[in-house]
Formats: sequence, C-alpha cells, structure tokens
Amino acid sequence: MSIQRRLALVAAAVFALLATWGASAQSAQEQALVERIRPVGEVCLEGDSACAAPVAAVASGPRTGEQVYGAACVACHDTGAGGAPKTGVAADWADRIAQGADTMLQHAIAGFTGSKGMMPPRGTCMNCSDEEIRLAVEYIVSKSQ
Repeated sequence: MSIQRRLALVAAAVFALLATWGASAQSAQEQALVERIRPVGEVCLEGDSACAAPVAAVASGPRTGEQVYGAACVACHDTGAGGAPKTGVAADWADRIAQGADTMLQHAIAGFTGSKGMMPPRGTCMNCSDEEIRLAVEYIVSKSQ
C-alpha cells in the first residue's frame, strides 16, 4: 500500500472521528438549548385527561406580628417618620398604650390623625388582615413597654 493511500485512510479515519465528536457535541448543545427554552408550565382545560391533577393551595396562616412589622411598620416606627412613635422607646408609647389595646387596634386599622402625628390606614399594609394588624400592634407594644 502506498504512502498516499495510507495517508488517505488515516485522514478518512480522523475525519470520521471528528464528525462523530462534532455530532455528539452538537447534540449536547441542542439538548442544552432545548432545556433552556422548554415551557415552564402548561395550560389545561377542564376535563382534559392528559393534564396533571391540580395542586391544592396550602394556607400559610397569618403572618406573625414581627413579620408584618418588618414588612410594613418598620419604615415609620424605626425612624419616627410622620411623628410615628419609635418602637422600643417607652415614652413614645406610654400615652397610646394607656388608651388600651382596642383603641390602638382601631387606629392601626382605620388610621388616625392627631396632634402627635398620623397613622395611615393599616399602616399602608393593604394586604394585611385585621388579625395580622393586631399581631403587629401587640409586637410593637411588647417591644415598647
């Protein structure tokens, strides 16, 4: 066999190996692309048997007073913005606590404007339940006595 023939066979073998390697690399790239662009969900119509069973919503219950405080109350009650009494400063809260828990809760839910400042309705936490507002008030009082 001539040297040229041997070189041609080696070149053909190398080309075949490179083609196989390139195809597997391309396949891996295509697979990665398909994974990146796959749908994240599906639309199912009622009665469609090909759809998965619906996932039941899990009630998480009310947020704690500390969670509500951290999400909605902290901006004003940590800084005293708008005349808000500062959490942890007993003197700021003494008169308010003396009015009673029901009055404080009513002011927290409905809002209040007085000589010492104002409280917006629900402290601007429009997705807080009355129970969560009550828990936040109790949390603030516990930190401010």
